[in-house]
Amino acid sequence: MLTGLNHLTLSVRDLARSVAFYRNTLGLRLHARWDRGAYLSAGELWLCLSLDAQDTPVLASPGYTHYAFSIASADFAPFAARLRAAGVPEWQQNRSDGDSLYFLDPDGHQLEAHAGSLAQRLAACRAAPYAGMQFFDG
Repeated sequence: MLTGLNHLTLSVRDLARSVAFYRNTLGLRLHARWDRGAYLSAGELWLCLSLDAQDTPVLASPGYTHYAFSIASADFAPFAARLRAAGVPEWQQNRSDGDSLYFLDPDGHQLEAHAGSLAQRLAACRAAPYAGMQFFDG
């Protein structure tokens, strides 16, 4: 049985630029770096940046696929203001319950900073369910 997300590896085109973004702009902790990659962490999340051997775009149309990082509610507004001041592009406006900022990294990976938990989201959905939504115990 799977127990959770072990790590996330993102393919990048410019390792130095991506390390700077994740470390300096987002505040992740840098643990190791080598010619073709780097290991960082955000809380319990292990993030690997891997230099792409090909000079290809990440995805032509990633749809709604994105990677969400947790952030404390009290830290959300200053974090969002810092990213906006740095000119980090946003790919979507928040339309769901809770504070979320949807932004792009330098390689176009769709990311999110989200303040809230699954339990909070489910409580909000029970109060105002999405069309066709069903709830299951366990």
